[in-house]
Amino acid sequence: MKSAYSVLKRPLVSEKTAALAEANKYVFEVYPNADKPEIAKAVADTFKVTVERVHVVNTKGKVKQSRTKRGAVIKAPDVKKAIVTLKKGDKIELI
Repeated sequence: MKSAYSVLKRPLVSEKTAALAEANKYVFEVYPNADKPEIAKAVADTFKVTVERVHVVNTKGKVKQSRTKRGAVIKAPDVKKAIVTLKKGDKIELI
């Protein structure tokens, strides 16, 4: 198995993910080659919690017109996110 540092990039913290945290779900940005069992093991080992379920979301980066370079198109990078559901009673302190 891979180390947790080669699976998890960073936790995603926003208003929407804070609302999910109340339902015992946490969102992480992960590397594109990570799969569900690797993500579950990495979160369990890193934060000492029990993972019940992992959902993976692949989002495409937005394409925008450049404001400084006339006619240039800029594309944001694609992002892979993992929504991890923890066992009832487990908690992760991100802030």
